[in-house]
Amino acid sequence: MRRVLVLNQDYSPLSVCSAERAFLLLYLEKAELVHDAPGHKFRSVNADFPMPSVIRLQRYIFMPYKGVLLNRQNIFKRDGQQCQYCGRSKDLTLDHVLPKSRGGKSSWSNLVTACQRCNSVKGDKTPEEAGMPLFQKPFKPSYVMFVRNFSGFTSEEWLKYLGVN
Repeated sequence: MRRVLVLNQDYSPLSVCSAERAFLLLYLEKAELVHDAPGHKFRSVNADFPMPSVIRLQRYIFMPYKGVLLNRQNIFKRDGQQCQYCGRSKDLTLDHVLPKSRGGKSSWSNLVTACQRCNSVKGDKTPEEAGMPLFQKPFKPSYVMFVRNFSGFTSEEWLKYLGVN
């Protein structure tokens, strides 16, 4: 499935949607085509239409706060779908760096991806106490960083709108 970057009226990144949804927004004149996907077309019985890669909304959408939702799938994406202790990518679960039983919260800075084996071995200890260093320190990704690095697809046309030169 092709993905399309949706820009607000001021060209700031707003979201990612399917090519079909983007085409509908274009057809209803709620958006304009900024970049098409080279070599890809939507075909009907009578006509060919460029497949969008980047679209811009005709009206500004006010977004008071654009953050990344804290959930299991987004933690896995941030951590590259691999255990932050051993690097495995099977039997993944979430681990609290500072265990919940010791006051650890469910937050971006305290949750990491861990395989079931490492999570069990670490148990109710901190990584230092268990002798299990993390590959990377957990962090909260910005919305633009999340779209750029973790949305699953970024085409060349997206890069200048996502802060990549």
